Amino acid sequence: MTLATTQPHWDYLASTPDLLVSNLTHLGLIEITGEQGKTFIHGQVTTDIVSLTEAQWRWGAHCDPKGKMIASFRTYTIADSLFVLMPAAVLPLSLASWQKYAVFSKAELTDISANQVILGFAGTKAADFIEQQFGQISEEVTHIDASIILKDGDRFMVISSSEKAQQLVTASTQPLTSSQPWQALEILSGYANIDDKHSSEFVPQMCNLQAVNGISFEKGCYMGQETIARMKYRGGNKRALYIVSGSASEKVSSDTQLELVTDDGFLRAGKVLESVEHNGQVLMTAVLANDTQADAKLRVKDDCQSELIIVQLPYSLEEKT
Repeated sequence: MTLATTQPHWDYLASTPDLLVSNLTHLGLIEITGEQGKTFIHGQVTTDIVSLTEAQWRWGAHCDPKGKMIASFRTYTIADSLFVLMPAAVLPLSLASWQKYAVFSKAELTDISANQVILGFAGTKAADFIEQQFGQISEEVTHIDASIILKDGDRFMVISSSEKAQQLVTASTQPLTSSQPWQALEILSGYANIDDKHSSEFVPQMCNLQAVNGISFEKGCYMGQETIARMKYRGGNKRALYIVSGSASEKVSSDTQLELVTDDGFLRAGKVLESVEHNGQVLMTAVLANDTQADAKLRVKDDCQSELIIVQLPYSLEEKT
């Protein structure tokens, strides 16, 4: 069953309707099973998988041996299975890398994206709607009616069959939009959803994974740990994720580079991770020098009409002691 999806007609960069229902087709889902499935992934990612309960979801990063992120993800566990939710564009890269090492463990990894529909619900009425459909949702992860509900503050991701998804869309009486309005909310949350263009380019701290509890510095060894730990305890990280907004006459994508506007001209500033656009206005996450000033003026590289500013992050980058 294919769900009819529409393009948003309002300025979703600036506002969210009372009930937003988005089809998150830009995301994919991996299921990990087997006797050693969870312990195998525990040794591959920045997240403490072993301590993860069925009521929790966490951010994490899958890194290469040099500590560069192959992918960032959300992860949760149901019974004996572990699930990893990440951008569909980068999923094949993570899956292939894990499968290469999984041959030495009793672990099976399967791309189950085609069997699931992922819907995003947001807005002032989202919590009431989800409660009407599933009952009160108080935990970060709820497994009910063959659906998984991931709660992220006042936003909800529902992973279910296409039949159940259609029932939810019908019950909402709202148009099912494309993923862009949801991506705008992800950007404003300061989340790093990297795609295949930036795979194996950034260490997790360059994308603020430590600020959203996506890195455990207490767990045992995992792929790339040495580099990640050295950045925390010895310093040396010179970059961070920023939220950037403004106008652009050129199309902005994860291929786009940004420039810093100075009195003497333009300097290379950084790279766009994720972006959305509406009527010439853009909103994006970008990796810039971590000493970039809050009042810095930026532009899209070689776009003379572009004017961009930095938006305050919703969390602190100060190291916790």
